[in-house]
Amino acid sequence: MGHVTSLFARKMVAAAGDGIDASAMLASVGIDPTAPWDPGTMIPADSYYDMLERMADQIDVTDIPVRTGASMRLDEYGALGLAFKAAPTLGASYARVERYARLWTSVVEYELRPAEGGTLFILHRAGVRRLGLRLSNEATLASAVAIARQVSPDPVAPTEVLIRHAAPRPDMAHEDWFGCPVRFGADLDAILFAPETLARANILGDEGISRYLGSQLDADLSRLSDDPPVVGQARAAIAQALSEGAPRMDAIARGLGLSARSFHRRLTDHGLTFQALTEDTRRDLAEGLLGEARHSLAEIAFLTGFSEQSAFTRAFKRWTGTTPAAYRKALAGR
Repeated sequence: MGHVTSLFARKMVAAAGDGIDASAMLASVGIDPTAPWDPGTMIPADSYYDMLERMADQIDVTDIPVRTGASMRLDEYGALGLAFKAAPTLGASYARVERYARLWTSVVEYELRPAEGGTLFILHRAGVRRLGLRLSNEATLASAVAIARQVSPDPVAPTEVLIRHAAPRPDMAHEDWFGCPVRFGADLDAILFAPETLARANILGDEGISRYLGSQLDADLSRLSDDPPVVGQARAAIAQALSEGAPRMDAIARGLGLSARSFHRRLTDHGLTFQALTEDTRRDLAEGLLGEARHSLAEIAFLTGFSEQSAFTRAFKRWTGTTPAAYRKALAGR
């Protein structure tokens, strides 16, 4: 069963106002209404959709997704919100969401896709398109624009918003809030941004801080994987050390509080060697960085522990059968 952050449930209930019993509604999905808000607390996605549908039985929920999205604040997103702020451009901010959304939800994936007129920021959510899911999708798209408006020095308005389901009613507030046409009954749930919008520099953009936060989020992602704990921790430590060159096993072991011998034995117990784990981490990091156009191939070579771009190119071709430049071109053409 998939899960979503409790933050959206709390925001949806708050947007409903006095028309519902907020405490009872939150308690129905296992959220203690008196507890501090913690975005790391997850609830089952189906329970969340059930809650939204119970709200719809009591009040008109047509505009609640827009009100909910408008109420989202980057500071409420934890490390992901900081990474969104620190990214140098708005396009890089959305690339962070695309890469790290799994820290927030196991039911939604995001994709940046070139399209006529700009780039689509696409929301992928599988499942029956029940009312609760539809409301959740609308709120998610609205929140994606709300947080962009918090980092851009100029007003942000998409070129178009696409929503797969039919419009709930004609007199909605969606277009007024998004500041652009909203097309229901589309093939995708997505936001179309013009190139110049995504190219804008963020108010607090900082390359160094952005890179540091990315490494921390990569470590968080590794802990979500199916790897045994020591393997996930080692991957995170290797990823953080790569910008200083090829990491040494004794240094990584020491950082994990282990002797080199004990670390070697634990990896062996899982059928791994340190060299293989390092190569796998390098490859994963390289593939992720190649998806971000702002990194040059030379920078990616450095960030993945290679002293020369030519060495990186040879290694990448060995891993994937293609060059980094060809891989990046193929990603851009998706």
